[in-house]
Amino acid sequence: MRPTLLNRLFAPVTTLPGVGPKQEKLLRYLLGRDETPRIVDLLLHLPSSVIDRRARPKIRDAVPGTVVTLEVTVDRHRPAPPRNPRAPHLVYAGDDTGDVVLTYFRAQPGYVEKLLPVGAKRYVSGTAQMFDGTLQIVHPDRVVDEAGFAALSGIDPVYPLTEGLALGSLRRAVAQALQKLPALPEWISPEVIRRCNFPPLTEALNRVHVPVELTDILPERPYWSRLAFDELLAGQLALALVRAQLRRPAGDRHAGDGHLRKRIIDALPYALTSSQQKAVAAISDDLRQPVRMLRLLQGDVGSGKTVVALLASAAVAEAGKQAALMAPTEILARQHIKTITPLAERAGLRIAILTGREKGKERRELLARLLAGEIDFLVGTHALIQDDVAFKALALAVVDEQHRFGVRERLALTAKGGAVDVLVLSATPIPRTLVLTYFGDMDVSELREKPAGRQPIDTRAVADSRLPEVIDAVGRALSAGRLVYWICPLVEESETVDLADAQARFERLKARFGGQVGLVHGKMRGSEKDRVMAQFAASEIRLLVATTVVEVGVDVPQATIMVIENAERFGLAQLHQLRGRIGRGSEASTCLLLYKEPLNEMSTARLKVIRETTDGFRIAEEDLKLRGEGDVLGVRQSGLPGYRIARSDVHAELIAQARDEALRIMKDNPKLNGTQGEALRCLLYLFERDEALPLLGAG
Repeated sequence: MRPTLLNRLFAPVTTLPGVGPKQEKLLRYLLGRDETPRIVDLLLHLPSSVIDRRARPKIRDAVPGTVVTLEVTVDRHRPAPPRNPRAPHLVYAGDDTGDVVLTYFRAQPGYVEKLLPVGAKRYVSGTAQMFDGTLQIVHPDRVVDEAGFAALSGIDPVYPLTEGLALGSLRRAVAQALQKLPALPEWISPEVIRRCNFPPLTEALNRVHVPVELTDILPERPYWSRLAFDELLAGQLALALVRAQLRRPAGDRHAGDGHLRKRIIDALPYALTSSQQKAVAAISDDLRQPVRMLRLLQGDVGSGKTVVALLASAAVAEAGKQAALMAPTEILARQHIKTITPLAERAGLRIAILTGREKGKERRELLARLLAGEIDFLVGTHALIQDDVAFKALALAVVDEQHRFGVRERLALTAKGGAVDVLVLSATPIPRTLVLTYFGDMDVSELREKPAGRQPIDTRAVADSRLPEVIDAVGRALSAGRLVYWICPLVEESETVDLADAQARFERLKARFGGQVGLVHGKMRGSEKDRVMAQFAASEIRLLVATTVVEVGVDVPQATIMVIENAERFGLAQLHQLRGRIGRGSEASTCLLLYKEPLNEMSTARLKVIRETTDGFRIAEEDLKLRGEGDVLGVRQSGLPGYRIARSDVHAELIAQARDEALRIMKDNPKLNGTQGEALRCLLYLFERDEALPLLGAG
């Protein structure tokens, strides 16, 4: 139950005077909500800048191009002539040092005369400009009398807006929302408040929305930082609650005697890297502990995560239990099966695959074998979490590319067994800041080395004006028996975006190279995609035109050349993932980044980084610096995933502090009891992290 104290903040914005259906619709869009926004949503929509109205010069001292507040007497009006309504309504006013013209376009008849009566003294605020040698202000932001001037704030907040929503009406709504703030209990410990110099929450909200100094709205200042810490603490506490639930004592454990793992390692054509050995040892140790495993295994493209996952699955199979691996796409699931099958067969491990493609009798037989315990390791897509999929003894859930699944899917898979251990794989190396934010409930293993024998990739950036030369070079490579990827950003031409189109590029290359060219994209049926990929892997086609469907999990070691068209349009992490499809065999590889001129600053920086390094961890850190975290995780453009206020570039230290505080709370007060517990429940509800609270009553 939400604490009653918060009810006023969760009332719809339409309960505020002046917020009608039209504004509700605009606010819904602005605040990113599917239903009517609440008062709390307005309060957490923070200003992006301020207007300083404290400069109050005489007219002769006003500096053109700056915001000024002038004390003037109104002399006369010159309304727009009736035959020319597009002409402005001009108001002539002045002080003892000079004159100013106040200009209104498309003014309502009578409105300006009422606002600025002739002979009256008014305070007028807006941007000063010179026109025909006279100072003017077009559409002043503020026009007030003596009483209004006494209440006029010297600094006005400026908010991110959406088309159709006026800044003034948003400011009025926020001002009314601030009146609804109840006296909230303090949930941050006194020690953290002292160390971080945090003000109380109510003061922080008031100072960000009604700044007293220009710096009050800066994210690095104490007011915004306090709100960011609250949001981060709510997120970390929710993760800690989920972790405590998943980490409860787990009864019988899942590690076997090592005989299957030894067979798999003996069957490998190469030795495990030292970081693979460390990860396998950490997982084996987790499987022996009296609590469930929750581990993130992150490693670069081709660092050997699938083999580590197979060894973890073999460990539970040794104990007579089952494992499942859930991948986000069918291509990826089938890629895992291809890697795993030869090794599993040598070890005597029984494996199977379940995707949307397995149907009818085949599917029924597979599910019967699974329930009878005749399958040790099941690989699949979302199909694994369907209701009719039942295991005899599921002990390990491996989730690949976790950021493409929600917590709900992770819990749905683990619910198919008792005390299931969880191993999450990520081929996108994630900066530490984001590991804490997004995977704060997990232990982390990193695979830093590439398997032995991998060749370096020569990466070059080439302007698309040299396209004919690139096509000629591809022709020479095909004649020499090489396999080539050609990546395009779109499937078919768009009228609005001028980007390379996979279909058109395929037609053009096919006209030149004939039957050697194939096409694969996301709109094709799964079986059709697999057929083309199999032809490419068997060298039946040598030039594969593709969209980013080949970004993850496609393994054709003979492919040594990649051309990426419109490379400037891809994020760094995506370019790195795509490039990881080559350089997987024993031959040297080349990646050509075709870009459209002129390049902007961001694209230039991205292409420079990708040319300089193949280290995915460094690339992830650079990507974070260049364009925000959302892109690193493939979830959205910028801002910490799932956070409105916290910023990784400014609040990175607070993320670690929030995590430490959440762990301390779980140690001292795991059930959130007493006065402090009530305050923390308020925090979780306020920032919509309350989905973890029902877990307190579980088990």
